Formats: sequence, structure tokens, C-alpha cells
Amino acid sequence: MSDKYERLLDYLSQTDGRVTAAELAEKLGVSTRSVRSYVTAAKAAAHPLPIISSSTNGYRLNREAYATFSSGTRVRDSNTPRDRVHHLVRRLTEAPEGLDIHSLADSLYVSESTIEADLRKVKALGEDAGLGMRRHGSVVSLVGGEENHRRLLSKIFRSESTQGFLELETMQKEFASADLGAFKTDLISMLDSQGYYVNEYGVSSVLLHVAIAVDRVGRDQPLTSLAVEARPALAHTPVSASLSTLVRKHFDVALGKNDLEYLSKLMTTRVITPGQDQPVETVVQNYVGASDLETVRRVVALVSEEYLVDLNDEAFMVRLALHVGNLVARAQDNSYSRNPLVRSIKTAYPMIYDVAVFIASQIQREKSIAINDDEISYIALHLGSHLERQSRREERITAAIVCPNYYDMHQILRERIERALGDELSVEIVVTRTDVDWNDFSTDLVLTTIAAKGVGDNVVVIQPFLTDGDIDSIRRAVSRLRRHRRRLRIKDDLLLYFDEQLFLRNVEAETEEEMIRTLGAMMVSRGIIDESYVTGAIERERMSSTAFTDTIAVPHAMVMSAARTSIAIAVNEAPMGWGDNRVNVIALVAFSASGRRSFQTVFDQFVEVFAERTEVAELIKRSVDFGSFIEELVHVIDR
Repeated sequence: MSDKYERLLDYLSQTDGRVTAAELAEKLGVSTRSVRSYVTAAKAAAHPLPIISSSTNGYRLNREAYATFSSGTRVRDSNTPRDRVHHLVRRLTEAPEGLDIHSLADSLYVSESTIEADLRKVKALGEDAGLGMRRHGSVVSLVGGEENHRRLLSKIFRSESTQGFLELETMQKEFASADLGAFKTDLISMLDSQGYYVNEYGVSSVLLHVAIAVDRVGRDQPLTSLAVEARPALAHTPVSASLSTLVRKHFDVALGKNDLEYLSKLMTTRVITPGQDQPVETVVQNYVGASDLETVRRVVALVSEEYLVDLNDEAFMVRLALHVGNLVARAQDNSYSRNPLVRSIKTAYPMIYDVAVFIASQIQREKSIAINDDEISYIALHLGSHLERQSRREERITAAIVCPNYYDMHQILRERIERALGDELSVEIVVTRTDVDWNDFSTDLVLTTIAAKGVGDNVVVIQPFLTDGDIDSIRRAVSRLRRHRRRLRIKDDLLLYFDEQLFLRNVEAETEEEMIRTLGAMMVSRGIIDESYVTGAIERERMSSTAFTDTIAVPHAMVMSAARTSIAIAVNEAPMGWGDNRVNVIALVAFSASGRRSFQTVFDQFVEVFAERTEVAELIKRSVDFGSFIEELVHVIDR
């Protein structure tokens, strides 16, 4: 039951406002009766913390109570199946001589048949980590290398983190370590002083392995060998020696050579990148693999050709080549770096994520490795940071200020507005009269110290002496205008891509591939795409799910070979499983070569339109045919 209610809590934590039992049932793929059972179980597990508020309008997460519940300060229910399995893993990894099944059953107050069932789950988890299970009568043990034992412990601990980030306090309690926070501070300071870029998202993972190493060495279970050798190119770095000093200082434990090499390997492949404050030429000469840089150059050329995205910047390519070198090392060790931002990156920046998938597919093919969603998201971060530096600022919103003349009050107001919001808006005119024709302004916004009645949303009333509340009000208005401007930019183009003959309502499909083939067949029959495009869309889906939000999946191929840009869409009242999501809208997008530029703007905005959960629910409900779908879509875009 714990797995089920934690999925429910995870979904509630990502939504604002109340969520009905019916919606939760759809998202979790269960009945509303089951939803009520999960809510009851979650409340019982968190008692006396009121983590869920229930009403006739649905359920809402009480975030403060949930934060306390999730912090690890609560007492865990050791009788849930998952917690028993995790408990057995911990005890078996700490007992190389094995444990007696009868004693285990007695200590956990369960039957021996229950322990046998739990051990089958432990066996499966152990095999995934490279461990076997041995039985001698009633004594059971895990057999395999120390590195495999640690991999299993890491996997078990990570599975308890539904939000992605590993919490230092929870790690400390689990492994009885000293202050990991102080250790982390000194570690980052040391790495910075040695000229490394530090990946903060990967630090927690390495800290987990440090805590496990300290705990295992303290139990006289050090690493006796390494399955994968440390990378030769980084063997000369002082990371290992510095790490040894820090561990001894904070935990009073002396790590052996193999432990230090293993942790250094994790550090060099997950957390640090050399070359901070060094010229690009020096970084290339000392740290970048020639084949990695050559691969990146080829991929950048392909991205420019397929997506018209200019990535031909030497510093960017060198940084990405460094990342590729570490990525290959992780993939070969089957030890990928987790990224807690996968979901948010896919939802907020689908276009950047899609280019990252394309890059990952090329690297995967050249290097003969597998790349998962976490690693694709790190490539997306590289892309996003580069494009953010490269791109010009979005066109600023124009504004007029209405402030009746009284000494130099209007000048002070203008200076304060430009100082606080100069990057977001441009003040075009200042009106110092009281007799104002509100319809006579040509600017996007009007900021006025005069109370205005019967005017549009573009008029914001502020105080003569600008307050923090006024600044917030102006920012909200700017954000609203930009959003509306972005949507108007795609409205006409987007509607051109739909066709009544490519619209389906309540179509059933067992799998993502079946749905892609169903939508693709309609496009093939009309000469828009060929079968190779459908195959390409399925291959793209296997790389990474195209469910960019909780409501829509946008399958597509990574080539723009359609005869014309078009969208085949299925709108279903009942959601279907798509990757880890359950979606109601599936849009197979086919872009032509001449549609490359529109792809860059339409793709992000199309996903954004379907990101508003409440609005999309109404669209799905009211889109009974193609005409009503277009009407509702226009309504959503215009909001």
C-alpha cells in the first residue's frame, strides 16, 4: 500500500488546488474507491500530521505537514512489504555469514512464509545489482562483490526518495554518519580551490556513497577490488588525497586505496569537470578526449542541419565533450547520474529537451552505449545554458506612466520603475495630467497613480511612491502579456496544421506504439509522411517518453521529412498509459523540411497550451468533434 499512496502524494505535491478522486483515479490507473483507500492509508501513515485536506471538491496536500512527514522525522511503518524488504537488504548486506530465516521472522513479527516472499523480492533486487542469494538450510546470505553490495544499498535508499533530491539529514540517520553538511561544504570548497566546475545535482549522490563507504569500512567491510578502474586521464588529480583527508577529518575513518579510487571515480564522472577559469585551449590539451570532441563537432553540425539551432561555439563544444567523456564512463559502468529536474525540464522546455534527445541518440549510436532520461536531461541543461547566454533578451514590454505633476514626483516614480523593472519593460511616455483618455495609449501597459474605472487588463494602478506590492503587480501584468503574446504568435500557424480528417475521439490503443501507428496510418494514407517516419517516431519514443505534461504526449520522429507540416491528434476522455504518465491527448507531429523554423516556436508553445490541467480537462470534455475541439483550443490559447 505504501507504494500506492506515495504515488498519490507525489501527484498531489505537483499540483495546486484541489484534485478530485476521479482525476486521481485516472492518473493512477485505479478506481475512485482505491483512491479513497490510498488517502486513508496516507493519513494513517502520517498521523498526527494532517498531510491531506479532504472536501467535496477533492483532495489537497497540506505542504507544511507533508514536508515534515517527508523529512524523515516520522517513525517508519516497518510492517509494510516494501519497508520489510529494505530492512532485510540492510541486515543481509551487514551479515556476510548470513541470517537465520526463523530469527528474522521472529524479529519482524511476521510468519516465515511472509519472510520467504520478501526474500524473493530481495533476490530480484540483488540480481539487478549483481548479487546472488545463497541458502544453507535456514540460513540465507547475499553473495557478490563489495561494490555490488554498495550498489544495492544505494538503489534501495534512492527508491525511498520520490522527489528526486537526496536529503542530507535522511542519509545521516540511515547510516549514522556525522555531519554530512559540514563535509559537503568542505568538499565543495576543496573542489573549487582545485579549479573544478561542480555539478551540485550530482553531489548528493556522491555523498550517499561516502556515507555508505564510511559505514561499511566501520563494519570492517572495505572494498577489496574495483570492477571498473579509475579513469587514467584523471589519475593524476589530487582529488583522491584530498578526499581521504576530509573523510578522516569529519568521520575519523581511514579509507583504503580501493575505497578512495572508487569514490574519486564517482566524483570525476558525476560531480566535477576540470578547466574552471582556464583557457579553452588548455582544457582541450589536458582534459578532453580527442574522439569525444570529434563526436560533439559532428553532432553539432547535424543539430544545425536538422533544427537550425546554432551550437557552433568552441567553449560550448568543449564543455559538452567533457560531459560526453564522463557520460560514456558512467554508461559503461551502468552507473548513471540521477537528475531530479527531468520532469520539469521536459515540461518547461520541450524543444530543448527534444534537441537533447537527438544529441543523445547520435552519441548513443557512436559510442555504443545506452542513455536514459536522467542523462538526456543533463545534456538539455548544457543546451539551455548555452542558448540562454546566446539568445537576445525577449522583446521588452512597453509602458506608459500616468502620474499627475507635483514637483518631481513623476521623475522619481519613473526612476524607481526603471531601476526595479528595466530588464522587463521600457517606459515610452510619462503623462503628468489628470484628464486622461485611456483609449489613447499605444503601449502594452499603462501604469497609473490615478484610480481608473472600466479599463482593460493592461492598466495597473500603483502608488505614487512605488511599493514592493506594486512591483509584484507590474511583474504579473508583464508575465500575463508575454504569455498572451507568445500564444498569439503561434495561434494562426497552429490551427493551419490541424485537419478534420486527422482528428480522432476516444480511440483505444494498448501501447504507445499502437497509438503512433494508428495516427501515423492516417497521415501515410494522405501522403503527408511515409512508413519510415512512423518507424522513426517509434524509435524516438523508445529513447525517451514524449509525454511532456500530465495530459499530452507529442510523438514525432527526429527527422523533418514530411511532405507538409501537420498534426494528427487523438482526444480521449479516458487516459492511457504513456511512459510513466497517463495522458488524454496524443498528437503525432510531422514537420516538413521547410517547417524547421516553425518547429522551434510551435513545439514549445503547443506543449505549453496543454500544460494547464484545469483548462485541458474542459477541452477534453467539450471536444466532442473536430469543430468543438478547434473552438476549445482557440479559447484556451486566447486566455
